[in-house]
Amino acid sequence: MVFRIRIKLQSTNVKHLDEVAKSIVEIARKSGVTVKGPVPLPTKRLEVPIFRLPHGEGSKYWDHFEMTIHKRLIDIDADERVMRRLIRLQVPDDVAIEIKQRGVGGVLHARSTGRRSTRSRRSS
Repeated sequence: MVFRIRIKLQSTNVKHLDEVAKSIVEIARKSGVTVKGPVPLPTKRLEVPIFRLPHGEGSKYWDHFEMTIHKRLIDIDADERVMRRLIRLQVPDDVAIEIKQRGVGGVLHARSTGRRSTRSRRSS
């Protein structure tokens, strides 16, 4: 049975991110399934300005620290064999992977993990 999966990759290190994306595409192409991507998504830039007080006489100034988060998106029509290979893939610690199964027509299959409330509502 063929699954449509969407893989989202996120990392602060572009080199590691591209290596993981390349290995995922390579696994899928060797298996003979269709692959779309990796599609580069917009880079998120986080900037934190920190106010530094001078010691003694002097002017006040700000330090700016920045972190960039790079993202890639890959769509694969995968079967169980490809999924097993993807799960065994060695991934660096700074790369986050999110895998979602897509259904026919682009609908995502989601599983409910929340608890149901057993409390009844009171009418006032």
